[in-house]
Amino acid sequence: MDRAALIAELPAVLLAAVERPEPEGGLREDEPLFGPEARLDLDSLDALQLSMAIQKRYGVRMPDSKETRRALESLAHLADHLLAHRRAAA
Repeated sequence: MDRAALIAELPAVLLAAVERPEPEGGLREDEPLFGPEARLDLDSLDALQLSMAIQKRYGVRMPDSKETRRALESLAHLADHLLAHRRAAA
């Protein structure tokens, strides 16, 4: 799967994992997913649910909290993280 296809697929995976409706206008690939500027108002439990959904769907574990925080900054960061770790495992 290429980066564009992954970024197109990730909003649905993310929203299903955290049980949130899609924000108006959809999720941009570069918008923050966590923190004061994030529109979804996600918390640490959401991060855990999302990391479990990522592992189930893509086979990529996210055990390192610093690395996970960096990967979950945005859809673009998450896509890059998944692509890098899927290649490493292949």
